[in-house]
Amino acid sequence: MPDTSETPLWLQGREAVIAAADPSDWRERAPDYHLSHVVMPEQRTHTFQSDQLEAIVENIVQVFEMEVSHKQDPDTWVSMVTDTFRTRVNGNEWASAADIAEQGSYNVLIGDSVFYRREEESFASQHHVFHTALPGGFFWEVLEVLSPPPVVAFKWRHWGDFTGEYKGFQPSGERIEMYGMSVAKVSEDLRLEEVEHFYDPNAFLGTLTGGCPIARQS
Repeated sequence: MPDTSETPLWLQGREAVIAAADPSDWRERAPDYHLSHVVMPEQRTHTFQSDQLEAIVENIVQVFEMEVSHKQDPDTWVSMVTDTFRTRVNGNEWASAADIAEQGSYNVLIGDSVFYRREEESFASQHHVFHTALPGGFFWEVLEVLSPPPVVAFKWRHWGDFTGEYKGFQPSGERIEMYGMSVAKVSEDLRLEEVEHFYDPNAFLGTLTGGCPIARQS
């Protein structure tokens, strides 16, 4: 990577974006990623040099996840071309930056499932649900980048330890792992323009519920 003085903010990582943000940008307060710094080096399965494309993609996506979860106004999101950005999962309907800001990333990226009803969850409650189930953190890493910009296809892994309650289901203590692939169109300065995710949310949610379709309960 070039010197950070010449590197766009969104490529410098979450801590740099947090430091540059105005206090009024946050929904509540600036997020703390100390768990990531402690846990990820030990639990991740792939490690890359900072100038490798895999590391750059991981940085961009981590900044994106931080912004959509903690910054209330899409106009302050630096990781994407906000006015035209869109995303979807498994070929379903597209969601804009405004949709994510209103509905929340879990509701947009999980959608409706036999294990999860997005209409039952507010922006705040969806985060509470998963933070309660995975109190030790829910981590994300890039495994492999398959194509370079402007259309970046990459494989990823999402994981955490199920040590808290999920919607009345008691924790098993096991490590929950989810794998998927994403295809991102990026601008010349490597901001996200469009992202399509491909993964099976039911495989992840079913592990938390023991396969019981809680969304069908009244």
